[in-house]
Amino acid sequence: MTSLQVETTYNVEAIRADFPILQRRINGHSLIYLDNAATSQKPRQVIDALVHYYEYTNANVHRGLHTLAEEATVAYEAARAKVARFIGAEPECVVFTRNTTEAINLVAYAWGLANLKPGDQIVLSEMEHHSNIVPWQLIARLTGAQLHYVPFTPEGELDTEAFEEALRREPKLVAITHVSNVLGTINPVEELTREAQEAGAKVLIDGAQAAPHKPVDVTQIGCDFYAFSGHKMLAPTGIGALYARRELLEQMEPFMGGGSMIRRVTHEYSTWADIPTKFEAGTPNIADGVAFGAAVDYLQQVGIQAIQQHEQQLTAELLHLLEDEEDIVIYGPRDPKRRCGLVSFNFKHVHPHDVAQILDKYGIAIRAGHHCCQLIMRRLDVTATARASFYLYNTIEEVRAFWKALREVRKVFGKYGGR
Repeated sequence: MTSLQVETTYNVEAIRADFPILQRRINGHSLIYLDNAATSQKPRQVIDALVHYYEYTNANVHRGLHTLAEEATVAYEAARAKVARFIGAEPECVVFTRNTTEAINLVAYAWGLANLKPGDQIVLSEMEHHSNIVPWQLIARLTGAQLHYVPFTPEGELDTEAFEEALRREPKLVAITHVSNVLGTINPVEELTREAQEAGAKVLIDGAQAAPHKPVDVTQIGCDFYAFSGHKMLAPTGIGALYARRELLEQMEPFMGGGSMIRRVTHEYSTWADIPTKFEAGTPNIADGVAFGAAVDYLQQVGIQAIQQHEQQLTAELLHLLEDEEDIVIYGPRDPKRRCGLVSFNFKHVHPHDVAQILDKYGIAIRAGHHCCQLIMRRLDVTATARASFYLYNTIEEVRAFWKALREVRKVFGKYGGR
C-alpha cells in the first residue's frame, strides 16, 4: 500500500514520499525542484510500472498471439483508455505520440496539407510555444496559407477584441495554447473554441501546460484537436497524446507509413487500419505508454482539482512575496485564479541565467531563458526570464526558501546590479 492510499485528504508530505528524487541533495542542500513546466518528476508508482513492464511483460503489441504479446497489448491499450478518460475522450480518439510537439505536427501535416490552400488564414496567438508556431509556418510555406497572430494585453491575457477581429478573416484553423508556459495565463478555451467554430474554423488546443494541472474535458471544451505531453504530468519522456474528433481522424491521411498502421498492402496501394492505429506506424513507445497510464492513475488518486487548488496557493504565496520587491518585474496575470502554477520574473539588472546559476548553488532548480517563446520575449522587451513552476509535491516552505534565496542574488550583484 502506498502512502497515498492511506490518505483521505491532500497531504503534500505523503505525496513527496512517493518521489525518490526529492530526497536528493544538490550542492549540500535539499533539492527544491521548481522547473515543473519543463518536466515533472516521477513517483515510485510510475517508475515501478515502467520497470515491471520490462521485467515481466516486454513484447511487441498488436502482432503476436503468445502470452507476453497479449499482455503487452492489454497493458498498452489500457493505458490509452486511462489517458482518454482523463480528458473526457473515447480511446479510439486518442493517438499516442512522442509529445505535444509531435501531436501538433501530426495535425499540421495530416490535416493541414489536405485542407489548407493559398490565402487561407491560420490564427495563432503571440503567447504560443514554438511547438504551436513552427509547424504552422512550415505548413504555410507548403500550402500558401497565411498566419495571423493575436496579441496579448499588458496584463498577460489574450486580447479578446483582437481575437474577435481575427475571426472576421474567416480562418480555417485557430491554434491556441490552453495555458501559457511563460505568463501562466489560463485562456478561456471553451469560449474561444465556440467563437472560432462559429466562424467556420477548426480549433487545436495546446494543452501541454494545462492537462497536468487542471481538469480538462475535451467534450466540454468542444475543440477539434487537443495535444499534451506525458512527461509534464509524471509520466516518462517520449510519450504524449493527441485527441481529435473521430470524424476528423477517419478523414485524415496517415502522418507516417509503415508497419501496424495498414489493413492491406499491394504492389500499387495500401489501405489503412482503423483509428487510432493508422496514425501509429511502427513499434510504439509501449513501456512509456504503460507508465503514462500509471501516471494518470496517480493524478486521479490525488485529485486533479486538489492539485490545482494546491498550486494556486503556492502561486498566490510567491506573488505576494515578490510584489513588494522593487527590483523584480513579474509577468502575467496577478490573480492566481487566472493562471496556473508558474511565475516568470526578472531582476531589473541581473540576467536570468545568473539568477538560475546562483539559486542552483542552494539546491533550487528553476528555468531561465526564452522558454521556446521568443514572440513573448519580444512583446515583453526582454531576451529571457527566470521562471519558477510548481507541481503537486511542492510546498509553501519551498516557496519561501526560494524567495529568501533571492537575497543571495542581491549579495552577488547588488540590489540594482552593481558589484
